[in-house]
Amino acid sequence: MQYGIPEIDVATLAAWREAGRPFRLVDVRTAPEVAQGVIPGAVHLPLHLLPLRFRELEGEGPLIVYCRTGARSAQAVMWLAGQGWRDAFNLRGGIVAWARAGQPLHPPQPVRAAG
Repeated sequence: MQYGIPEIDVATLAAWREAGRPFRLVDVRTAPEVAQGVIPGAVHLPLHLLPLRFRELEGEGPLIVYCRTGARSAQAVMWLAGQGWRDAFNLRGGIVAWARAGQPLHPPQPVRAAG
């Protein structure tokens, strides 16, 4: 925990994934950043839309939030805590730390048209 913000490091997140532990992963970067690749299983919810759509993130298991280096996602986790969330964690170092650790990145999923 840094500055009172709950955090998880890359090694722990990778271990959770390997063990099949349930968690939800949200990417708060901008669309151009997301186009460069995402952590597998992440949903994209840009930081500026979080106050409007955060209820869409409710579900089973902890919520892991990431951005490029961890600064914006730390803001998101702080904001979520202010809304009463107790199971949201910042990915320390963001997707940069994830990639530097040799963890996989995937292309973003295309948006499917309704209907």
